[in-house]
Amino acid sequence: MMTYVLLVVGLALLAIGGEVLVRGATQAARMLGVSPLLIGLTLVGFGTSTPELVTSLTAAFEGSPGIAIGNVVGSNSANILFILGLTALIMPLSVDKAAFKRDGLMLVVSALACLGGILLGFMDRWLGIVFLLGLIGYIVWAYMGERRSNDAECKMQEHKAEDAGGVPGGLFGALAFAVGGIAITIVGARFLVDSAIDIAKGLGVSDTIIGLTVVAVGTSLPELITSVVAALRKHSDVALGNIIGSNIYNVLGILGVTALIKPISVPPQIAQLDIWVMLGATALLLVFLRSGWKLVRWEGVVFMGLYAAYVAWLIALS
Repeated sequence: MMTYVLLVVGLALLAIGGEVLVRGATQAARMLGVSPLLIGLTLVGFGTSTPELVTSLTAAFEGSPGIAIGNVVGSNSANILFILGLTALIMPLSVDKAAFKRDGLMLVVSALACLGGILLGFMDRWLGIVFLLGLIGYIVWAYMGERRSNDAECKMQEHKAEDAGGVPGGLFGALAFAVGGIAITIVGARFLVDSAIDIAKGLGVSDTIIGLTVVAVGTSLPELITSVVAALRKHSDVALGNIIGSNIYNVLGILGVTALIKPISVPPQIAQLDIWVMLGATALLLVFLRSGWKLVRWEGVVFMGLYAAYVAWLIALS
């Protein structure tokens, strides 16, 4: 019973830590004169992906590649099928054609890069460097492009910065929140990974299954909160951009950092099934958005139905 309690506590700490980190870092950046555009592109994107990063690193160092990689692949699938599906049920999501072109392209590139790394069977340091260089190039490309043209994508990034909220206490308080958020996230990741490994052993299933389901959804809680809040505020651009950006960060940033610091082998199950589910979800998202440039409620229902079927299949495999 205590193991399950620690799992819940770990998930809660990850959600709280990610939110506190984003608020603190965003407020500090505002006070230091950083533009809302750059805050939206970097701090908010990195901040909501911090739980995945800390969890994957912790799992890699504890010798659980199924959690380290399954967390990223499972989170990307959950982001599209579960979180976007749920968000579309709350409010249909519209997208600007021009704004989606760059990020949609980068979403495809990052998904294919993830496929390539997984099919190699081992994520070494050189691959981590390639992923991180790709992420840096994307951020620079996005920032320079949006700085030149005050388009819908620029507005979306500024909305992301606005929705992140603020904290009391001036600059010192903001920095304290940011550091505290990191500390809370690290503790939460430790509880989550340790309890997930124990649960997998107790149930006689692989840590990959746990990583693809419980851990993946748990570390995606910041994205869920951000997207739902954005939908309720009628910032559909933020809800959609948050998920697309998160999926790009997850592959290029999280797998990149994890492979660079602690190279890891790829569990066979992820190469045989789960990466293809992620690619299928990505392709379906592009098809839905391309037809009418909206994600409407019935498409959200399809996404959630597919995610339920996927989770049921994983449970059956166990």
